[in-house]
Amino acid sequence: MLTILGQNYYVDLDKLDQELQITGVSGDTQIHLVKYEVVKMMIDTVLTEVENVDENMGFKSSELTIPFKLAFNTLMFKNIINKI
Repeated sequence: MLTILGQNYYVDLDKLDQELQITGVSGDTQIHLVKYEVVKMMIDTVLTEVENVDENMGFKSSELTIPFKLAFNTLMFKNIINKI
């Protein structure tokens, strides 16, 4: 569980697995390495953000870095990070 701006979030591992898989012509399943590396960096960015976040300002806070905002919003859009 991850707390950001007063909300609790979790990483949906099943959705993550689904997003990273590709099915070959022969029916075998493989991991899409480019997606894997990008998602890995985004999750790392979200989990290692060290800036103090102004809870009153929310997502409009200037305390949040651009990489954090981009990573967090992308992971939320893809339903990899979800509110509890």
